[in-house]
Amino acid sequence: MGDSESKRDNLFANPLGAVSGFVFDQAVVDVFPDMISRSVPGYETIIAHTGELASRFVQPDTNCYDLGCSLGASTMAIGHSIEGRNANVVAVDNSTAMLEKCKVILASDSATSAVKLVNGDICDIDIHNASLVVMNFTLQFVPVEKRPGLLKTIYQGLNPGGCLIISEKLSFEPESLNKLLSDLHHDFKRGQGYSDLEISQKRDSIENVLVPETLDTHIQRLRACGFKSASPWFQCFNFCSLVAIK
Repeated sequence: MGDSESKRDNLFANPLGAVSGFVFDQAVVDVFPDMISRSVPGYETIIAHTGELASRFVQPDTNCYDLGCSLGASTMAIGHSIEGRNANVVAVDNSTAMLEKCKVILASDSATSAVKLVNGDICDIDIHNASLVVMNFTLQFVPVEKRPGLLKTIYQGLNPGGCLIISEKLSFEPESLNKLLSDLHHDFKRGQGYSDLEISQKRDSIENVLVPETLDTHIQRLRACGFKSASPWFQCFNFCSLVAIK
C-alpha cells in the first residue's frame, strides 16, 4: 500500500508525564486507521452503511459533504456507492496533515466519483444542493456553542428528502449508566490490545477536546432545526450513529 499504509497506534504506550490535548497532527495521521478501528466499536459497520445510505439518498447532479473527512473512509464509501450519478463529494477537514494523506489515499482509490478536498473549518463551509451530509465522529470536536448553527446551515443546504448522518460518542444519564457503557468501551479497547496506561493517557488527552452529549440532546437539536425525522440506526456501547431526514 506504500504511502497509504497505517502504522500501529502506540502514541500513548509510554508514560508521558503531562498529557497534552489531543490534536490531529502528523503523528496521529500516521496511525489513524489503526487507532480508530481499535478505539471505536462498530466503526467499519458505520462506514460501510454510510455507503449504503448514500446509495439510497444521493440524487443525480447533487452534492455530498463529508465534514471532518480525516483520511477519507466515508468519502470513499460514498464515492463507490454513487458512481454514474454525476454527484460530487466535497470532503472537508481542518487538519492539513490529514488532507495530505487523504489525497494520497484517494489517488489510489478506484471510485470515479468527483471528489473535492477542502482545507477549512466545517462551520464556515457553504453547503448547497446537498442530498447527503456526513459527520462521522466530527460534531463531538466542534465547540458546543457552534453546534446548533452548524446543523442549521446543514439543514438549509440539504434538498428536501436529503439525509444527514451523524456518528458520535455519547454521554448517558444517570452517571451509573454512563460509567457502565464507558467501562464496556474500555474493555473493548483492552481486547484490541490497548494497555490501561494507553487508555488512561488517551482519556486525559481527549478530555475537553471531544465533548460528548446525550442522545436526547442530539435528537432535540435536529428537530429544532426542522428535520422531520431523526433517529439512531446503530449503537455499540457509548458510540452511536443517527440518521436525520429533511
